[in-house]
Amino acid sequence: MLSKCKLLNCMVEIDREKTEQWYAQAEDWGCECGDCINFLEVAKRALLPSHIYDLLASLHIPATKATYVCLLNSEDLYEFSYRIAGNILFAESEWEEDGCCCHEWYPYGAPDFPTPHFDIKFVVELPRVL
Repeated sequence: MLSKCKLLNCMVEIDREKTEQWYAQAEDWGCECGDCINFLEVAKRALLPSHIYDLLASLHIPATKATYVCLLNSEDLYEFSYRIAGNILFAESEWEEDGCCCHEWYPYGAPDFPTPHFDIKFVVELPRVL
């Protein structure tokens, strides 16, 4: 069942049940490069910005189960995403704070995710913990 709400920069319809079911069986982000291991450790130690944890918790998504992670530059600026079952109805702005709703064409860490779907993407400077 889809429910309408404002999420980051968009009005969306979310299928919370399908989203929660997928994440319940999903594994943590699986890349074993040093940058991704650092991301996982930051997520496990609750060092992501608190508003990201709050948003993920409202959707029952563990922070360690990102569907995409990438270090963008040597300044420790990371891009990471989480997939949501549902639809983007319309975007109110391009970005809100450090995140947005968008459509990623490549499945990354969620090739079997239910459709329709969209992604919530964040671009954040993260600490080096390893």
